[in-house]
Amino acid sequence: MSKFDPKIHHRRSIRLKGYDYSQAGAYFVTMVTWQREFLFGSIVNGEMNLNERGKIVNDCWHEIPNHYGNVELGTFVIMPNHVHGIIFIHENRNATNLSHSVGARHASPLPPKGVSSGSLGAIVGSFKSAVTKRIGKELNETGIWQRNYYEHIIRDEKDLKNKTDYIEANPMLWDEDDENPININ
Repeated sequence: MSKFDPKIHHRRSIRLKGYDYSQAGAYFVTMVTWQREFLFGSIVNGEMNLNERGKIVNDCWHEIPNHYGNVELGTFVIMPNHVHGIIFIHENRNATNLSHSVGARHASPLPPKGVSSGSLGAIVGSFKSAVTKRIGKELNETGIWQRNYYEHIIRDEKDLKNKTDYIEANPMLWDEDDENPININ
């Protein structure tokens, strides 16, 4: 194994440069299993059947608002080797109207320094960590997640509906899914 060289081993961010991911908004996220392994269950007749790992993922996802009081969860699906979900970050703990959350605001003029508390990155990282720890403790397994995650800032109600429809239809469309290894060239 070669020694770390920042000139060679530079990791580029896939995040929107200058955007503050801790600000109120709606976000579509996708998290993929390590090497796209089928860890969470299987699709049978267009329906996802969760195994023990998948049930842990489900439990941990629904725990997110208990740890982040300004977060509300939208549509969510667990697939054999990935998870899609919508996360709403509100301005404060009392926010309830989702229409105020949808749509990006102006990017912060200050450059981000790591993952800020309460940001989308912190929420996703905490979720992935909780899943990994619980699966490790209960099933004595490791190697659950690929590094990083995909995100999309939901811009408006139409975008929210498109992402919601996509998530809800995902199990029925598994044969065409980009995360299905039979479709990766």
